[in-house]
Amino acid sequence: MGNAAWTFPGQGSQSVGMGTDAAERSPGAARVFARVDEALGFNLSEIILNGPAEELVKTSIQQPAILTASIAHFSVLQEQGVLPEPACVAGHSLGEYSALVAAGSLSVEDAARLVRRRGELMEMHGLGGMVAVIGLDTSQLVDIAEQSGVEVANFNAPGQITLSGRSESLEKAGELAKEAGARRVLPLPVNGAFHSSLMQPVADALWPEIEAVEMKAPIAPMLANVDARPLSDPDELRAELRDHITESVRWIDIIEQASSMGVDTFYEVGPGKVLSGLAPRIIKGCTTHHAEQLLSDS
Repeated sequence: MGNAAWTFPGQGSQSVGMGTDAAERSPGAARVFARVDEALGFNLSEIILNGPAEELVKTSIQQPAILTASIAHFSVLQEQGVLPEPACVAGHSLGEYSALVAAGSLSVEDAARLVRRRGELMEMHGLGGMVAVIGLDTSQLVDIAEQSGVEVANFNAPGQITLSGRSESLEKAGELAKEAGARRVLPLPVNGAFHSSLMQPVADALWPEIEAVEMKAPIAPMLANVDARPLSDPDELRAELRDHITESVRWIDIIEQASSMGVDTFYEVGPGKVLSGLAPRIIKGCTTHHAEQLLSDS
C-alpha cells in the first residue's frame, strides 16, 4: 500500500454550487448527481447547484448533498488519475459514507438513501445542540464535560474540540471553558446534540436499514470514527455506521493511526478544505491536498 489516505468531509462543508466543476468536467461526475436524484426520488441536484442556501443547510438535505458532491469530486479525480491508491480511507462523521462509496463498499444509491434517512431522523430527534471550544487541551475539556453533563462530540485537532448536550448543560460547559481560559466558545448551527447519547433514538431507528444494505470489503481499511481502528469486515463497518451516531469522532486518533500506517499525504475528497487544515495540526510535516485545489490545478 502507498503513503496516501483519502479523507471525506462531514456536515458544515456544504456550499451552493459545490461539485459544479466536477460535473462540468466529467460525465462520470455528472452521472453521480443523476444517480442520487433517481435513488432519492427528487431533484437534489437542483438544490446543490442552485440553492437556496437555507434549503441546503437542512440536515436531511445537507447530508446527501455533501455525499453527492464528495463522490462527484472523487469520480473526476479518479478519471484524471490524480488520486494514488490509499493505505486507508477515513470520513468525518457523515464522511464515512462517502469513504465507503469511494472504497467500493457501498453503492452511491444505497449511501444516499441511508444518509437521507439519517438526516431525517436527526431532524426528528433533534434535542440540545453543540459548541466548538477553541484553545483548551483535551484533558481540560473532558473534565469540563463531566462537570457540566455534556459529552465530547469531536476531537478534531489539538485545541479544537466540540461538545454536545442539552442547552442548559452546554451553557454551563461554555462558562467553565471560558473560566479555564478557552479563547472562544462557538455555538454550532446544528439542530441537535450530534455524537452524543441523545442521538440513541437515531441509531436505533437507522440500524435496521444499515443492516439490510449490501456492503463489501473496502479496497483499503476505513479508520473508524469511534476508536480509529482499521476496519474491513462488512459487519464491523455496519456497526461503525450505527455506533458513530452516539460516540465521539476521534479525528486526532484517526490521523495519528494513518501516520502509524505510513501515511504522510492526505487527500481531502469533497467540498471545502476543513480536514486539510486539521491534519497538519495533528501530524507536523504531513502533506495535504483538497479536491477543489486539485481540480483547479488540472
